[in-house]
Amino acid sequence: MKHFIKFALLIGALTLSACTNAERFNNSDAVDLNGANGANTINQFALDGANNPSSPQFFSQTIGDRVLFEVDTSTLTAVGRNTLDGQAGWLSTNSDYLAVIEGHADEQGTREYNLALGARRANAVREYLISKGLASSRIRTVSYGKERPLAVCSEESCYAQNRRAVTIISIGQNS
Repeated sequence: MKHFIKFALLIGALTLSACTNAERFNNSDAVDLNGANGANTINQFALDGANNPSSPQFFSQTIGDRVLFEVDTSTLTAVGRNTLDGQAGWLSTNSDYLAVIEGHADEQGTREYNLALGARRANAVREYLISKGLASSRIRTVSYGKERPLAVCSEESCYAQNRRAVTIISIGQNS
């Protein structure tokens, strides 16, 4: 037992001494977050996000990735067309992205009715984007009806948020 304790202490001492490296803080690859290198790094991260006009974050946060609809309609509003004009411009400039248009409905009505309404809303967005010059092969549609609500409550404020079409973009090849 005495030998085991001595052996364990020896292993512990060797382990601790192996972790000691006096030069570990003199790394020339380190980034000084308070100096010029840090500023460049932070600016690069900012450009990769919502401030970069060709990023998906810019698309969803600045251009807007959704349009809302009135009750029981698939007719685009003026605000919706304005958002889609921005989407069409972004997608034209960023031709390596594909779009999937998700059609949604509020919880009122049957599942079948809302699936059909979601499909009509997604198709209305698709047709509008195609009319703005985008290739139909870059745009797909899917309807979720009332199955994926954004807001859950039985009030008009929630219903209004759920009557939407959302443009999901992804890098891909035209099929």
